Amino acid sequence: MNAGQKRDRGRLLTPEALRKLQQAIRVWEVRHEKKCTQERIKELTGEFKEGGLDPGTISKILKGKEGVDSESIRCLFQSFRLQLKETDLVAAIAFLAQGDPNFVGREGAIADLQTLTNQGTKVIVIQARGGVGKTTLARKYLQQEFGTFLEFPIAKETKDIASVESLIEEKLRQLGEEPGREFLVSIDRLKRKLQSERIGILIDNLEPALDSAGKLIEAHRRYVELLRVLADPMVRSLTLITTRERLREPSITVQPYLLRSLDVAAWETYFQSRNIATEGSALSALHNAYGGNAKAMDILSGAIAEDFSGDISVYWLVNQDDLLIERDLEDLVTTQFNRMQELDGKAYNLLCRMGCYRYQDVPRVPIEGLLCLLWDVVEGQRRRVIKALQDRSLVDCEGGEYWLHPVIRGEAIGRLRTSEDLETTNRKASKVWVESVKTIETIEDALRAFEAYYHCVEIKDFELASNIILAKRDNKWLSSSEFGMDLTCSLASSFSRLGLLQQIISSCSYLVDRINNEHSVNRLYAALGDAYWMVGNALKALESHEKSRKIASLHNHKELEIVALLDLGLCKEDLWEVEEAIGLYKDVILLSENTDYKRHAAQARYCLARLYSYLDSLEEAKFYIDQVWQDFPKIRLGIRSTGYRLYTLGFVSYYLGDTEKSLEMYGRAIEYAEQGKFVQLKAISLIGLAILYREQGKVSNSLSIHAEAIELLRSVGAKHNCAEAYYQLGLTYKAMDRNEMVDENLQKSIQLFIEIEAPKQAERVSRSLVAQKKEKP
Repeated sequence: MNAGQKRDRGRLLTPEALRKLQQAIRVWEVRHEKKCTQERIKELTGEFKEGGLDPGTISKILKGKEGVDSESIRCLFQSFRLQLKETDLVAAIAFLAQGDPNFVGREGAIADLQTLTNQGTKVIVIQARGGVGKTTLARKYLQQEFGTFLEFPIAKETKDIASVESLIEEKLRQLGEEPGREFLVSIDRLKRKLQSERIGILIDNLEPALDSAGKLIEAHRRYVELLRVLADPMVRSLTLITTRERLREPSITVQPYLLRSLDVAAWETYFQSRNIATEGSALSALHNAYGGNAKAMDILSGAIAEDFSGDISVYWLVNQDDLLIERDLEDLVTTQFNRMQELDGKAYNLLCRMGCYRYQDVPRVPIEGLLCLLWDVVEGQRRRVIKALQDRSLVDCEGGEYWLHPVIRGEAIGRLRTSEDLETTNRKASKVWVESVKTIETIEDALRAFEAYYHCVEIKDFELASNIILAKRDNKWLSSSEFGMDLTCSLASSFSRLGLLQQIISSCSYLVDRINNEHSVNRLYAALGDAYWMVGNALKALESHEKSRKIASLHNHKELEIVALLDLGLCKEDLWEVEEAIGLYKDVILLSENTDYKRHAAQARYCLARLYSYLDSLEEAKFYIDQVWQDFPKIRLGIRSTGYRLYTLGFVSYYLGDTEKSLEMYGRAIEYAEQGKFVQLKAISLIGLAILYREQGKVSNSLSIHAEAIELLRSVGAKHNCAEAYYQLGLTYKAMDRNEMVDENLQKSIQLFIEIEAPKQAERVSRSLVAQKKEKP
C-alpha cells in the first residue's frame, strides 16, 4: 500500500445508503428463504470481482465503522442489483470526529482537507475571520491523520513573534536532530528530515507576521525560507497554516482553503449536547446574527446555560439588540478592527463606513456602494482597498455584491457614529441608492430605492428623507399610448402599488412632525392616507386626508385640496357613509371641471358610477359611466387611477347588464395590474370576475378565483377588500346551496369590517346573513 492509499482511510456508506443496502439484503433473504451469510455474500460478489470480497471487507462495509475502498463497496452494491452513487459515499476520516461533542459540523471540511492531502498538496492555508474554527479544525485533522504533529506557534502580537531560527532549532531537537550553527544548515537538516518521514505541521495564527500586502514582515522575512521548505514537492510532510488574512508570497506554492462558518444544524447539535433546547426561532436568529461563528457558539452556549437556565429564547429576547454584550465576543471583534486600523487605515475607514448599510431588506450592497465610500482614496486604488478587506475575511462577497455579518456591522456602525465621517458616508450611500434605481418595476427595486431614506434618517436630514419618498420617477413598464396616463409616480405610490404599505405608514408617520416644508407635509399626509385606505383602516385614512385638505386649503394648494376631497370620498365609501361620499365626489367635479385639474373630475365620475351601481341606482350609474367612456381616450390619469378606471368600467358594465364588456374590462384591468405589479387592483378585479362567473353558473371557476383574490389581499394586509371578498365568496356558496360555508364566510367578512371600524359595512353583510338564516328550512 503506497503513502497515498495509507492516508486515504477509505470510504463509508452514508446512513441512508447503508439502510438501502441492508434492505436489499433482507429482500434477497425473503426471496430465497435463507440467511444471507457473509460467505453467501462472498459468493454473490464473485460475479463482479475475481474471488469475491473477503468477509472482513464485507463486515466493515455493513458495520459502517471502518472505511474500505469505493470499488469494494460498488461490488457489494452490484451484487444486490443496486447502483452506487457518489453521494452514497463519504470519506471515513470525516466520521472520526463524531464522538467529540465540541467538534461539530466539519465533516465536509475534513473531507476537503483529505482530498487536498491525497492530491499531494504540501501546504494548506486555512483562512477565515476570527472565531470560525480554523485552529480547531487544523488540530483535529492533524491529530487524526498523524497522531502527533509539530506546531510552530506565532505570537498574538507582532512584537512577540519568536525568531524562526530559534523555532527551527527547537523543532529539530523534538525530531531527534541537532541544529546547525548557521540558519541555512538548520533549515537544510529540517528539509531532509521532512523528506524521510511523514510529519504533520501546524503554523497557527499567521496574520501577526503579515504586512498590509499579505507578505511576511521585514523583521521576520526568514520565515519565507521555512515556508519554502515546507512547500517543497519532495517533502512528505503536510503543513496547515491558519490565518485571518490572505498569505501572498509569490515564491511559495500554497493551497488556500476558505473555511466557511458552521451551519445552523451544527449549532443545533452543539447546543443540544449542552442540554439547551433549540425549539422555536431563537436558534436560527442567533446563528444568523453571529454568522455561524464557532467561537460565538461556544461563548453563547455557556452564557445561556449559566445565566438563563438554558432558555435560548429568553436570551435572544433580552440581548438581540446588543450582539456584543458578551465580553469575549467583543474582544474578538475589536481586536480585528484595531489591527486593521494599525495596518491599513484606508481599509479600516472603509470597513467602518460600510456599517452605514443595514443589510436587511437589501442584504447585499453592489460594488458602487463601496466605491462611493472611498471618496478620500485615489480612484485607481479603490478596488485594491476593497480587496484588502476581503483578504482579511472582514467582508463577504458573492456575485459582485458585498455585506458584513451583523456582529462585524455592529462594531463598524459603532465606530462610524463616533467619527467625523458619519454624515458624508450616509449622504454618499443615499445617493448611490437613488441613482441605482432608475425605474421601479419590482418590489426589489422599491426596497433598494427606499434604502436611501434610512441613510437620511440616520443623519437626521428629514427634509431629504421626505424628498426620497415623494420625488417622482419614471415608470416605463406600461405603454402610455395604450392606457393614456402620466408615467411618473413617487416612491410612496410605488410602494402602495406593490403592496409595501406598512413601510409607507411607518416612514410617513415618522416624518410628518419632523419637517417644516408645508407642501411636503401635505403630500406625506396624502401618502399616509392612501396607505391607510389600502390596508382598510378608513378612520386613520380619513384623519390623514383631512389634515392634508386643511394644509392645502390654508396654503391655497388647489389641486392637493381636490385630491384630498376625492380621497375623503373613497374613505366614506369604504365606511358605507354613502351620502357623504356622493357629496364629496360631486364637490371634486365642481371644483376641478374646466380647470387644469379635470382629470380628478374624471376620477370622481367613475367613483360615482361605481357607487350608484352598488346602490342599484342604475340610471345615475349609466349617466356617469357614459361620461367615463367619453373621458377615456382624452383624459390622462395617474398610474393607479388608470387601473382603477378599467376596473370600474368592468364593475359598472356588469350592473348595467353588459356582461361581454364587463369581462373585457376586467381582463384589461387584470392584465394592467400584472404588468404594473398592482397586487390590490388585480385582487379586486378577480373578485369582479368571480362574481361574473357565479352569475353565469360557473361556480367552481368562481370559487378558485375568489381563493386567489383572498390570498393576494391577505398578502398585503388589505382588510377592507378582503372583507368584501369573503362577502362575495359567501354569496357564491349560497348559489351552491352550501349554507354552512355561507355562514362561515359572511362571519369572516363581518369580523374584518368590525376590525377596521366600518360598522355600516358590517351591518350590510349582517343583513345578508340574517336573510340567509331565514331561508334555511
